Amino acid sequence: MPPISKTFLPLNTQGGNSQLPIIGFGTYTISDRKTILNVLDVALGAGYRLIDTAAVYNNEQYIKEALQVLLPKYNLKREDLFITSKLAPKDHGDEKIVTAAVQRSLDNLGTSYLDLYLIHWPGAGRIDAKSPENSKLRNLTWKTLMKLHDNGNGSLKNIGVSNYTVKHLNEILADPTNIVPAVNQVEFHPYFQQSSEFHKVCRNAKIVLQAYCSMGGSAGKNSLLNDEVINRIAKKHSISAAQVLLRWAIQRNYAIIPKSVTAERIKINFDVETELTKEDIDDINNIKHKEKFAWEPEVIA
Repeated sequence: MPPISKTFLPLNTQGGNSQLPIIGFGTYTISDRKTILNVLDVALGAGYRLIDTAAVYNNEQYIKEALQVLLPKYNLKREDLFITSKLAPKDHGDEKIVTAAVQRSLDNLGTSYLDLYLIHWPGAGRIDAKSPENSKLRNLTWKTLMKLHDNGNGSLKNIGVSNYTVKHLNEILADPTNIVPAVNQVEFHPYFQQSSEFHKVCRNAKIVLQAYCSMGGSAGKNSLLNDEVINRIAKKHSISAAQVLLRWAIQRNYAIIPKSVTAERIKINFDVETELTKEDIDDINNIKHKEKFAWEPEVIA
């Protein structure tokens, strides 16, 4: 069996690269040119091949510059990487607006295609969360992304969503002319495990789940990494609390995109080979504390 770091999750859309690396490198909040170069140098050297970014991270241009240097260094080609970006909430809308947003990301990243492109947020910028206009705009957006996907022959090899709840997913799935999203990237960690209904909808539609905030993000890092249950299991297996949290997500059938700017942590986050026992998984699943660290999509109409 190949190492976990070398395994993939099959995607339901027919794309040029229809397999998602189970571990990717997240770049949220890393918006400094020099830092991007340094962290991607370490990440590619460690074996990461998925890079996750978004228009709102304001780092796509720096990723392009870094890859111009690093691909030759590691003897890699563009097609060896899986690059994900996301549509900013302000760019929901008609075909012209969405197409321009996608092209901006392609230009910023210096690539003719993206392996995965996500609607970052079910709500549109500058519109009240409860307005039915949100539903209308995100549906228009999805129709345009389907055209740009063009059965995997367009500039977007796979398309998906992020922060979509059951109601947002059901809205897409209710229209038989829609492509089913390949991925739903959502907050997921022991303090916020999503609902059984959410998991059922995604499983039945064959939507791959990708976790962010696996270690709590900047808002919850200390509480999750210091959790008594997590640390007991880490000690038992002689691994870090971060490795326990990441491995737990993988064993819950999620892909992961850990982020760090520290070289040692970037390497450690890629080493999640230690299998947790069923008892470990149950103990983590049953942690009583409930806390959400990121934005709340349930309020979006």
